[in-house]
Amino acid sequence: QAVIEGVMMRVPGAYSTAVRDPKGKIHTDRHDFESITDRKPGLKKPIIRGAVSLFEAMKMGFKTLQWSADIAMPEESENANPIVDALMTLFSIALAICLFFAAPIGFTTWLFDKEQDPFMFNIISGALRIFFFLVYLILISLISDVKRLFQYHGAEHKTVYNFESGKNLNIENAQEFPTQHPRCGTSFMFIIMIVAILSFSVLDSILMLFVGEIQVWMRLIMHIPFMPLVAGVGYEVLKLTAKHRNNILFRMLAQPGLWLQNITTKTPDDDQVEVAISALESAFGENLENCSN
Repeated sequence: QAVIEGVMMRVPGAYSTAVRDPKGKIHTDRHDFESITDRKPGLKKPIIRGAVSLFEAMKMGFKTLQWSADIAMPEESENANPIVDALMTLFSIALAICLFFAAPIGFTTWLFDKEQDPFMFNIISGALRIFFFLVYLILISLISDVKRLFQYHGAEHKTVYNFESGKNLNIENAQEFPTQHPRCGTSFMFIIMIVAILSFSVLDSILMLFVGEIQVWMRLIMHIPFMPLVAGVGYEVLKLTAKHRNNILFRMLAQPGLWLQNITTKTPDDDQVEVAISALESAFGENLENCSN
């Protein structure tokens, strides 16, 4: 995950974040980590493991993002108000729900006479959701701070590619690789949106068996709670596309997500790649050389 002026890398058994401070020094923060799916094998079942992994990744992401802000922007962090931070987090969640759930459902209901056609309704609302997501990414990519974040995102991918290639992990080798990676969170988000179209079509069809005509508020209160299930299915699809990337069907499924990464990843400079490498080296610790071999 790209964070403020840095990168977080997760490896088996641990994760570490590396951030460059305003003076140019790289700081690392490593933590041992054991997924709940390792402690409770029942949660490792397909689909369930995806929902659990998404929750763990979000929890880890918020924590590392806050730490990166403390290192990269120490003066602002000292004056931060925890109440304001909490309110901003709630506002962000509410904005995401409105933009990617309420708005597509609302516009589809008001502009198209397809409320009682589960498949067509979700095709249209899904297309609108993808359109809103694309516009959102393009708009935030124009912000200078986000551009730097996207450069660190590119540095993250280049470093992972370098490690997976078996070549010596260094800046020169990492810079040879592309910034798009098939297991990226951007690709995951796009796959979730595709899976949501089919999943919500089935959900709406089942709901209509019990209530007859479906209303817009019914979709809102039913779709949102089922997102962990949709995310779990999307997780399995993402793993398949990464595993079978040479298969033409899975390559076609993965391609739109890779195209989106032309927005969410930018070419990093050497200093940014250095930070990403530091994060991976710190995460593996003494095990890096054994893993590389």
